[in-house]
Amino acid sequence: MNFRLIFQYISYLQYPLMLIAAYFVVLPYLSGLESLKKDPSLLLTHFNSALIFLGLGISFSSLQDTSKTQNKFSLRIWQDAKKGKLALIVLSVMILVYLIIGLTGYFMASQSLLKDVSVGMIVLSLGMFGLLKSAMEMFEHHRTDKNLPAQTTLPTDAV
Repeated sequence: MNFRLIFQYISYLQYPLMLIAAYFVVLPYLSGLESLKKDPSLLLTHFNSALIFLGLGISFSSLQDTSKTQNKFSLRIWQDAKKGKLALIVLSVMILVYLIIGLTGYFMASQSLLKDVSVGMIVLSLGMFGLLKSAMEMFEHHRTDKNLPAQTTLPTDAV
């Protein structure tokens, strides 16, 4: 039983989850401006659902095989030490900002709707932690400055 392959197949659940997140982002605008004027809280409700499904989708994406990249663009980033480090720093800062905003909003908000959006931000940041771990593994696996082919040396008694 190949567990890597099983997790690779499970990671494909990220795509329907991302589509569901996109659906919740577009839904308030599809329902019309009149419904938003009647109930403006629909925008935040759907935004919260989008954040939750986006966080779930990102967490499922961390199950994919880190020995492969999905495209040439990401391969160029992970092969270069400076670009890879910068990508990891940007991802770490994003996680920290989302987590701080989510936790601050959760503990400071008096309205339940803002608390719900804060939970969505927390779920998104927790999903991104798995992405950060995968990104670190991809960086270590693909970087060319550390993964150079080993020099072939002859044994000393063979000379």
